[in-house]
Order: sequence, then C-alpha cells, then structure tokens
Amino acid sequence: MNYQSQRRNFFRISSLGLAAGALGASAMSILDSRRAAAQANPKSLLRTVLDRGHVLVGTGSTNTPWHFEDEAGKLVGMDIAMARILAKGLFDDESKVKFVLQDPAQRIPNIVAGKVDIVIQFMTVTPQRAQLVAFTRPYFAESMALLSNTDGSKNTFQALFAGEAGTKVSVLQNVDAETLVRKVLPKAQVLQLDTLVNVIQALDSRRVDAAAVNLSAVRWMVKRTPNRYADAGKSWYTMLYAAAVRQSDPDWLDFVNTAFNVAMRGHQNDIYDGALNEYFGLEAPPRQPGFPSL
Repeated sequence: MNYQSQRRNFFRISSLGLAAGALGASAMSILDSRRAAAQANPKSLLRTVLDRGHVLVGTGSTNTPWHFEDEAGKLVGMDIAMARILAKGLFDDESKVKFVLQDPAQRIPNIVAGKVDIVIQFMTVTPQRAQLVAFTRPYFAESMALLSNTDGSKNTFQALFAGEAGTKVSVLQNVDAETLVRKVLPKAQVLQLDTLVNVIQALDSRRVDAAAVNLSAVRWMVKRTPNRYADAGKSWYTMLYAAAVRQSDPDWLDFVNTAFNVAMRGHQNDIYDGALNEYFGLEAPPRQPGFPSL
C-alpha cells in the first residue's frame, strides 16, 4: 500500500471515529438527571442533589457585584452566575437552583450542618477555613484597590502617594485595616469606618481622597458610573474566592470542580464570560488549545 492510499484510509477511519464520537456525545447529552443519579455514589451528596432535582446554594443578597437584587428584585451577581453554572451542569437547566440567603457568618456553619449543598458567597480561601470545609477551585482572584473621584485632585495612585501625610484614605474597620493601607500608602491618614457604605460615603463627601475597597467593587462602580468614580490604578493583597462544600465527599467536590472548570476553561463558558463582563467590565482571556491550564 502506497503513502497516498494509507493517507486516504487514515482519514476515512478517522472520519468514522469522529462520527462515532459525535453520536456518543449526542447520546450522553440526553442522559437525564434521573439516570445520572442512579449511577452516582449513594453516599455522596451528588446522588441526593440529582434525586432532589435542584441544588441548594447558600449566598447573600446585599453585596454588589457578587450577590444583590437588580431593579426587578431578581438575585444577580457573580456568585449567582456560578450557582447557575453548577445547576446547568447538574440538570442542563440553570434555573434549577434554590438560594438560601444567609449572613456571611453562617457560611461555614450552614455547610457543616448540611443546611445547604454548597456556599457561593465571595468566600476567601484560607488554610484555617480549609480545616472546616472543602474549597472548590477558585473562580475569582480578588485584591484590594483604591477608588477615587474622577474629578479629584488625587485620583491616581501616583498623586495619592505623592500626597504623603496629606492623603486621606477610608477603609472598612478591621484590626489590620491601617496596616493594609500603609502597605502601599505608608504616610497616608487612614479613616476606619464601620460599613462599606460609609467608606464610600466618605469619598463622595470629599472627606477622603480615596477609598480602599475590593478591586471587584472598584471595577463595578467605575463601570456603572465612569463620570463619578475612577480606578486609582493600584491593587494589592491578592485573595482567592472559591465555593465551599462539606468535607469527605470527593464525588460532590469533583463534580463542582468539573462544572467550574468547563465554564472557566472549556467550551461551556457563556454564563461565566457574560458575568465577568457584566459585573467587572472584563473580557475572559481566549482559551488556548494545547496544554490545559487548569
């Protein structure tokens, strides 16, 4: 058999293989949740969730742009998008999720007590928390940043830094708040306030030159009101946000990670990419073929 004949046969066999693969994928796509549940480990939460027909997600409703109510009273935000990604992976229906609204202090207790299947509530990954719950793969890298007034005299990091002791920065009250600000603005005056609303209000009333808040909040506010707020151009103190599940259930954890990986790095990325742009004004990087970046 000459080279050309071998090449023709190779592509003919490959085409048949691709066709078979396509048929197999099509058949798998119609596998409903009832049949999937029958194959799941009976001791895993995955089996329970599939049998129930919806997933219970612990989250909040008061922290823009992560979880909040829009003008129509619908729960939206980046955390909510991740929950819908999970529901889509479980049931091929992103609406099959029931949200359990909770205070941030209840995130770990509600997981441990089994009141929710998963918590998706802008939860920072720490080794201490990982002793109590199992974290999924991170879905966002957060950091601190500086929000300023567009028309302010110190609306860039360079101007804030040059202002030295004349620069005033508001920040949410915390034992490490002043140290956190002084990592980047060592001579600034630090005004600690009790709520995030008051931190931003201090900026609005010109009591401070900048507000030290999460970078996600900076991006959201600049995207919504670019004529009012500006990103001063400095971020630091990177944190990872991930969902949390109960420990000792690898099947459930593996499934959640699979759903997140496919949405973030694979082909089912419409919900994730749309949320990234809607809430932060960011475009997801192109998914490059070849070595998988997981």
